[in-house]
Amino acid sequence: MMTTTEERAPDTEINVKFLAPEDIRVAASLLYQAYHEDPLLINIFNEPNEGKYRSKLRALIREELTSFSKAGQPIVGVFVGDNLVAVACAFVSESEIDADRGWNWRLRLMMAAGRLQMQQLLEKERTIQAQLSEYTGYYFLSFIAVDPHYQGLGYGHYLLSALDTLVSENPEVAGLAVFVTQGNQVNFFESHGYQLIRQLSFKSASGELLFKPRTDKLEKAL
Repeated sequence: MMTTTEERAPDTEINVKFLAPEDIRVAASLLYQAYHEDPLLINIFNEPNEGKYRSKLRALIREELTSFSKAGQPIVGVFVGDNLVAVACAFVSESEIDADRGWNWRLRLMMAAGRLQMQQLLEKERTIQAQLSEYTGYYFLSFIAVDPHYQGLGYGHYLLSALDTLVSENPEVAGLAVFVTQGNQVNFFESHGYQLIRQLSFKSASGELLFKPRTDKLEKAL
């Protein structure tokens, strides 16, 4: 899902911007490809039927992107020419999307993924929030993906740089957090200044909770 190389992207027009509504379908496809093998989601959905698992994963991504859009939370994309090649979704803690999920969201997700799965997803969010309680405000990186055809070219680095800018432009947040479920991604985030807070386990799956303080706060601490 994430590139860990230092290679540079090809010499072509590259734009990083917030997604428009017409970009959401492609963003959903990129996220589906990135999270199809996510061990935590596989564990939570616990669906041996591949077709049903795909349907549940697509439903989760669709509902999450809808929630981001309605709440006005940032969905950042990297475009090579007119092609969306990488996407990241982040939300501000204590925002509308971070509050207890609305009944409409719960009902739609429960019908698509199942009541138990919905409860487990919400419990995962509450556990992560508890570990970040010392911060009065922060962004949380919910999803991040790079098109498989463009991996290894540095587009993941473009995304994290754009998120750094997002944090720096919001004086109300202390930094950005991410929960990483695939170990090979930890080094990638650490290379961008993310620090390990704690390893967390959910059922039989585990991952690392990382946090990157906003640059000005980090400079003051040093």
